Amino acid sequence: MSDQLFYKYDVPVPRYTSYPTVPYWNDSPTTEEWVTSLNRAFQKPSPWSLYLHIPFCESLCTYCGCNTSITRNHKREEPYIEMVLNEFRSYLKQVPGIRQSPLQQFHFGGGTPTFLSPENLQYLAKQIMQELNVAENFHGSIEVDPRKTNKDHLQLLRDIGFSRVSLGVQDFDPEVQRLVNRVQPFDMTKKITDQSRELGYTSVNFDLIYGLPTQTESSIMDMMEKTWLLKPDRIALYSLAVVPWIKPAQRLFKDEDLPKGKDKRRLYEISRRFLIDKGYVEIGMDHFALPDDSLSVSDRNSELHRNFMGYVEERTQVLLGLGVSAISETPDCFHQNEKALPVYERRVTAGEIPTLRGHKLTSQDQARREQILNFMTRGEVVFEDAGQKQQVSEFLKEMLADELVEVTDDKLVLTKKGKPFLRNACMALDERLLAKKPESEIFSKSM
Repeated sequence: MSDQLFYKYDVPVPRYTSYPTVPYWNDSPTTEEWVTSLNRAFQKPSPWSLYLHIPFCESLCTYCGCNTSITRNHKREEPYIEMVLNEFRSYLKQVPGIRQSPLQQFHFGGGTPTFLSPENLQYLAKQIMQELNVAENFHGSIEVDPRKTNKDHLQLLRDIGFSRVSLGVQDFDPEVQRLVNRVQPFDMTKKITDQSRELGYTSVNFDLIYGLPTQTESSIMDMMEKTWLLKPDRIALYSLAVVPWIKPAQRLFKDEDLPKGKDKRRLYEISRRFLIDKGYVEIGMDHFALPDDSLSVSDRNSELHRNFMGYVEERTQVLLGLGVSAISETPDCFHQNEKALPVYERRVTAGEIPTLRGHKLTSQDQARREQILNFMTRGEVVFEDAGQKQQVSEFLKEMLADELVEVTDDKLVLTKKGKPFLRNACMALDERLLAKKPESEIFSKSM
């Protein structure tokens, strides 16, 4: 693919894990309004998803943009677990439908979920699951740091039905690892991968990043070849999101160490081409899966969904987030918990649901969210009317000329050539962004 295309479309773009995107949330619900929205969503029992955020990490990976708390004090585990369980109990009291509706997906994210001891991790999951109606097709998944994970973590979660694991890898090169403060030898990643499969985990994901300091074409190829030796079922291939205005630790990078422009885009294209040549299916954006993995099956069956957890196999109307900074959603509302851990703890201790902010979706927001979801997961979307078709066609005239998208009588369609530019094309449907473009840097670049 032409480097000129990557250069041309390498501009700040939202990732569209929500619509409206977080910077455009402007009508936050009160806690009471959020609970009302949840009760409305649970009027009839329906499958739902749970995300649980563990913020703790023993050290800071300097590429990281997540909400984390850096500590080696493991005495913080149990008090935090009780905070999360108290938050969960508040929901059980105020939203009776949670108990009746089948829990389909349960995901531990972080931070480092395996910062918790194996016993504490299982205890937390069991305390929640025993209160709920766990679906027959339940999917439990966890993000793990191979440096802080052992077989007991995997075994105790497998014992209660977890079957998917996502390994933070980023890169195998020792110098890259040193510069991002994440030294993780290949054998360590291999050990956790092998143990996961021996224990019966059905899907193993690797998180990889291109654009890290000192990465080169030869080193990125070495990273992909080492990845292929372990053959993960899924791969999330992310661009380093350089956002030092949000994460000051990224200023520890020397500018000259970071691949930029054409060099960075070449790293992506090498990685993408390698994975496709090895038989991986390109899922939406940034994601790849082996053809028999459930994510690929879902993609083929047009059942793919996208939310704050990324791409998932099935859509659920409710995603409930527990823990500091966790984000939730219903059909008509987004909600985020307090991001400062002491404030989160204080409010939960007082018996409150720790609302920080959110967004109440208008009917127009909901319509646009459906369109963007369809485009992000199906690669096509039906126009609302002739006016929208004209507006989108005008906005995407360069992408149309470059054969990255097509406009039919009633649809916008992403071409195979256009897959790497999915985020760019979505902007044509983003009414809030088009109405008010940001005055400062708030999004990372697309490549």
